[in-house]
Amino acid sequence: MVSGARGARRLVVTRRCQAARVPLVPSSVDFRRCRLLGLIGSTVLAAGGKTAGALPVGDALSPSAAGAALGLVGVYFGVVLLIAAWVLMGREIRGPEPPTPRSLLLVLALWAAPLVLAPPLFSRDVYSYLAQGAMVDAHIDVYAYGPARLGGPLVSEVAPIWRHTGAPYGPVFLGLAEVTADLTRAQVPAGVMGMRFVALLGVALMAAALPRLARHCGTDPAAALWLGALNPLVLLHLVAGAHNDAVMLGLLGVGLVAASGRWFILGAVLVTLAALVKAPAALGLLAVVALRVRGRTERRRVLRAALTTAAAALATTVAATAVAGTGYGWIGALKTPVSPQNWALTSVLGRVTGDLLHHAGSDLARFAAPAWHGIGMVATLIALLVIWLRRPRPAPVYAVGLSLAAIAVLGPAIRPWYVLWGLFLIAAAAPSSSVRRRVAALSGVLALAALPSGGPIDTQQLALAVSGGALAVVVLWQVHQAGRRHQSTGQPTGLPGRREPEPSV
Repeated sequence: MVSGARGARRLVVTRRCQAARVPLVPSSVDFRRCRLLGLIGSTVLAAGGKTAGALPVGDALSPSAAGAALGLVGVYFGVVLLIAAWVLMGREIRGPEPPTPRSLLLVLALWAAPLVLAPPLFSRDVYSYLAQGAMVDAHIDVYAYGPARLGGPLVSEVAPIWRHTGAPYGPVFLGLAEVTADLTRAQVPAGVMGMRFVALLGVALMAAALPRLARHCGTDPAAALWLGALNPLVLLHLVAGAHNDAVMLGLLGVGLVAASGRWFILGAVLVTLAALVKAPAALGLLAVVALRVRGRTERRRVLRAALTTAAAALATTVAATAVAGTGYGWIGALKTPVSPQNWALTSVLGRVTGDLLHHAGSDLARFAAPAWHGIGMVATLIALLVIWLRRPRPAPVYAVGLSLAAIAVLGPAIRPWYVLWGLFLIAAAAPSSSVRRRVAALSGVLALAALPSGGPIDTQQLALAVSGGALAVVVLWQVHQAGRRHQSTGQPTGLPGRREPEPSV
């Protein structure tokens, strides 16, 4: 009788939960499934990269080779699985029992692990980094000459467009690249792993900074980690692609954490170090000043904070440049020309306008691209003024995120990973979930926007990439339908092959 009463009560509770649409499957089960799906995606992605990635010249296959074609299909199959796992993980974070930040950090490590062992993916920039580090180690002016000046087999790994172009990076990153090239003797396999280790340190700093920044900004640390660290763009381009943007963002993040905790001088130093990797991070100094004045607008207080921050930034710049030994050529390198075929808005408009003027027989065609780039710079300046002077003013961290996003969108060059400049801080400080949803949707689209080889796309490669992604969608749909069939057969737990005992009477 007792067991019968318990069974009856259990049946009543089950029916009430079903009526209220309360999931009886613990959220931890769904979390584990998302985690496993993402691991499968990153593993398949890494495996596909073995034949379709940005391989050394001696190991690269022809794009029409069967191995390269299969690898390309595998890469996009894995990318779509990874995006799906990330989206489902976002649903878990918005659920009644969201995962903790610590559990999300473990997921980040798990999803990144297969990509750490993969060849470079989606870009050949890591070879340029290694060559530039070897140039500094050989006392060659890396700002006056391109990697072709170095000579040797490493030069052939650098993309042709950058072989005769000076480095556009600051002394902090070139110092790290020099140490890596020296320790690995600039040998390609070891050197690539060394540069990836540098990028992983940057990702680790990003992941450490995000929850702390989120707490300071009054947002959810788990949601910040999901959007800013678990993001497919981070895994594809900062981990697999080993881009130095990871170091820039990591230093920027911990610098703003320090400034948020009233360690203003340390914050200014760290943000300046980030800018000495890539210049756009210098906008973080505006946030350091704003965090120091804490909303008080007395002219004397603001001026004192600005002068103190500027002095710390100047001292850091002088010290870092002296230690790196690269000189101040990085200032002129800020004008390094961009690829004429990049897909930045102003560059596209410049090409279209130039073509129209050329067909019209006008001699002004050659001025079209520079004119549009100038318009983009003016538009960027206006956007920055609106962001920082509008009322009510956004939180400093959020304002820096919006500013970096404006620079990426309106600048003369753009790559999928440039979006991470603004996304990283927007993830920590976005004032609403709707902002996060829009940024997440953009991330999912851009995760599909580059070939694993880092080269230009053609019709055949596009067909293979679409085939891999479509195959992943079909597999995900079939798994979803199978799960629905299991639920419709009266298994209230949602676990395949398991039924609840019938209540005794």
